[in-house]
Amino acid sequence: MSEELTFQFDVDGEDFTSAGQASVQVKKILRQLGISPEIIRRVSIAMYEGEINMVIHASGGVAEVKVNEDCIDIILEDKGPGIKDIDRAMQEGFSTASDQTRSLGFGAGMGLPNMKRYTDSLEIDSTVGVGTTVKMKVKLQ
Repeated sequence: MSEELTFQFDVDGEDFTSAGQASVQVKKILRQLGISPEIIRRVSIAMYEGEINMVIHASGGVAEVKVNEDCIDIILEDKGPGIKDIDRAMQEGFSTASDQTRSLGFGAGMGLPNMKRYTDSLEIDSTVGVGTTVKMKVKLQ
């Protein structure tokens, strides 16, 4: 693939029934492009976790996926409350999700750790009261 392909998706906030739709679409696109199943699995898991976080914490946002010759870049942006303590948020099990969200089976505190686990790089830029941008990269080799 010599040309970068870019896909953008709106992530609807407060709607758990539509959460994950972008990652499902990306999975289909990557299959059509002949990307390996292992890479597709990693991208899908990382992206789904990010989508869920945007629904739980930020009333949605925008997901952008760029497929390059050597990697897949995932950029998630929201205008939510921001992450007060990124180091703490990266700890498995830490969650600021409401009890109601947890009762639905979400907010177990594995989102950011899983995003890191399934990508080759993870960058988080967050400002309290402004929003969060998460950049992830999955190498194709």
